[in-house]
Amino acid sequence: MTPQGGPGDATGHDPTDLLPPGYRAGDWVVTELIGAGGWSTVYAARPADAPQDGPVRVREGRSSGVTDVALKIMPTAGLAPRQARRIVESAHREVELGRRAGHPRLIGLRESFVLSAPDLPAVDGAIVLVMERAAGSLRELLDAGVSEADRGRLIAGICEGLAHLHRSGWVHADLKPENILLGRDGSVKLSDFGLATELTGTHGYVPPMGTLDYLPPERWRAPLGELGVQVRPSADIWALGVVVHEVFASGASPFPGATPVARGAAVQEYGEGRAPLRMDLAVPPFWRALAADCLAPTHAARAPHTAESLLARIAAREGTGDTGARRLRGVARAAVLAAALCGTAGATLWSDAVREGASAGPGRAVGTLTVFNAERGCQDRADRDPQCSLGLAIDPQGPYAADNVVTTRVWHGDALTADCRLPDGQPIVDEAGLQSTLWFRVRLRDGSTHPAAWLPAVRTKDRPALPGCPPSTAGR
Repeated sequence: MTPQGGPGDATGHDPTDLLPPGYRAGDWVVTELIGAGGWSTVYAARPADAPQDGPVRVREGRSSGVTDVALKIMPTAGLAPRQARRIVESAHREVELGRRAGHPRLIGLRESFVLSAPDLPAVDGAIVLVMERAAGSLRELLDAGVSEADRGRLIAGICEGLAHLHRSGWVHADLKPENILLGRDGSVKLSDFGLATELTGTHGYVPPMGTLDYLPPERWRAPLGELGVQVRPSADIWALGVVVHEVFASGASPFPGATPVARGAAVQEYGEGRAPLRMDLAVPPFWRALAADCLAPTHAARAPHTAESLLARIAAREGTGDTGARRLRGVARAAVLAAALCGTAGATLWSDAVREGASAGPGRAVGTLTVFNAERGCQDRADRDPQCSLGLAIDPQGPYAADNVVTTRVWHGDALTADCRLPDGQPIVDEAGLQSTLWFRVRLRDGSTHPAAWLPAVRTKDRPALPGCPPSTAGR
């Protein structure tokens, strides 16, 4: 999704009820609500000239292969002149940055227009940004749990985006997990540039807004001038330090307090040298040192630690870069497909580090597997809800997608007969974060279109001592 930040709804309208599904906005047709914030509401949309079903290809002039987009609707109706001007300025910043600083690590802006909707006064005259649609946000991933092996690659992707922004002369000014998105290919993409500012020399100016949990100490004391509040790239580096801590500490802030204001007070205490920086013990030493550099209490102490230098440190340790990024994208793509197939809500990343070796030694010719669904709401064996059914793959080495499953479905508690195991199939993760590349070949009932299919090991708690499957059986 494309989450938004900002104050409470300033228009007085229900932000979730502005555009109904099927409504045409410019060249796009709204399909569903994605999310809402104080100044904007985001909807999924498809091209108006696209077929209702089947694969959608966008028209000439838009990126090929995109099936839908995100429409960021920014109404101005009913606002005070100053509020409306702020929204226009915010939209202008996003458009300018999208036009001049495009990059694979930044969410793509496709077009912008003013919505003419006399039948809907609440959005008539609203600014519409047509944006690349993402699969999920880092915040959603933190809530679901990030695998240890993928944390470094995620942070490296954030650094890549920040490094490009800063080289291009921009400061994001609102970096946080909600604004760090995962592309459809699993790549990291920074988003929501409503507060982004172009640098004039060493600094720029932003409105007195932002997300309290990610503001550096100097922002709490910065004077409000005629142009706004002064901000430098080191403010993004501070926010990155908070994000790094959250990634390794299950979403927890490095500063104590039950509310953002209380945590902000702790930031100020630390910035003034009256309190030490205390990070969660779950943060490993390398990342603890990197986060501490990002969280240096002053701009001057933080300035040497640029996004590029931080990325170089991560690459030297993690072996990331293009190869690592490609691997992350491939793994994430499989995760999105598996999540869609099994009815889960968010996108999940994982590692293929958990791999089980083939059992080539003696063992039983067949074994029994009991299907396991990690979703607690799907563990009632009496309720065979289609939404809780699980797919058996045709080819365990291909994407675990809808076109790679047999028609026979299985549910939690079903007993299946397996005759061999494949240790190096498509990596799969379940809703609880269990991950594996191990698959079992299972036998299907007579009359099935396929005589056999494949169950990922994360869908069972059984580990029968089966022989390894001959290579020729994959895909059968």
